[in-house]
Amino acid sequence: MAAGTQPSSRAASGVVLLLAVLLAEQVLAAEALSIGVNYGQIANNLPSPARVSSLLRSLKISKVKLYDADPRVLHAFLGTGVEFVVGIGNEHVPAMVSPTTAQAWLQQHVAPHLHAGARITCITVGNEVFKGNDTVLQASLLPAMHSVHQALGTLGLQGRVNVTTAHSLDIMGASYPPSAGAFHPGAVSHLRPFLSFLSATRAPFLINCYPFFAYKDDPARVPLDYVLFQPNAGVTDPNTGLNYDNMLYAQVDAVYTAIQAMGHTDIHVKVSETGWPSRGDPDEHGATPEHAGTYIGNLLRRIEMKQGTPLRPAVPIDVYVFALFNENLKPGPASERNYGLFYPDGRPVYNVGLRGYLPPMADSQGTRQVIHLLILIAMASVAFALS
Repeated sequence: MAAGTQPSSRAASGVVLLLAVLLAEQVLAAEALSIGVNYGQIANNLPSPARVSSLLRSLKISKVKLYDADPRVLHAFLGTGVEFVVGIGNEHVPAMVSPTTAQAWLQQHVAPHLHAGARITCITVGNEVFKGNDTVLQASLLPAMHSVHQALGTLGLQGRVNVTTAHSLDIMGASYPPSAGAFHPGAVSHLRPFLSFLSATRAPFLINCYPFFAYKDDPARVPLDYVLFQPNAGVTDPNTGLNYDNMLYAQVDAVYTAIQAMGHTDIHVKVSETGWPSRGDPDEHGATPEHAGTYIGNLLRRIEMKQGTPLRPAVPIDVYVFALFNENLKPGPASERNYGLFYPDGRPVYNVGLRGYLPPMADSQGTRQVIHLLILIAMASVAFALS
């Protein structure tokens, strides 16, 4: 009997090890942060997607927004449970008006990853399309969204993946007070059918909000505490009596008001980008690591409290922070290259309590595959011992 008890002991050890691994994964999922992050890649010094996957898992960040559908990124995150928003760049939007082209894009960039186990929940068709003067792009947006949505149905993916686009706050003609929120008159003709599409497909309205811009443009009149979520008396909307102690919530409620004025109360507003730069040009007032850390740190605390805005207090605000890394090749003022939570080497730009780990240059995806292989071997040993 003694000879027969040893395999059972080893089997028990294997079972305990396997359960410990699975339990650890469940705990990580349960503790995932509610905030999302934008993962831009306009840089030549970023870590590999496999290393980034390890970093985000160590941070317990479970929502990532891309500006494309980079297969290297989606492959690196397989099996992690991370939820993705993928994007179709503005340069490809007019071509997506063709149902054939839209379906081909999905078959190449989305369907294989979904079938492999990736969690892609939303596709953004273009980004800030109405910010510029490209009338062809603007006219193509809604037809392209229709084509992508219909192609998802053809591929049996409708209902699993939403289709929308992200707007700049410039789309607003009025945003103060929030109760007077209204879209820019020049965009209304495009937005009316667009909102009907979102309502019919239950897709969210995405808005990019940066209180930093308001402070940068007028630091003498815009209270710093108000834009940084610091304690302050706030601003009371004279029409609703609602008090706003920060600018971001006021901006979001202005968008809700504008949508409601066009006849829709069933569309959820998500903040697809917000952030604060840690550096800027001399005329970019407020672009410091201290202010960036205060903005992001206070925002994180509010999100983890599952706060809603004054107008929608029961609906926790849904936010994607911009951005994961500083991107050294982005054009424009210095601030554009300094929105990152992290430097490319994994060091935090400022301390907001996010404890992450970027693995060394060794292939972290390979390490993950070895661990999975060891688990499979352990499972096989358990099965053999119990047989």
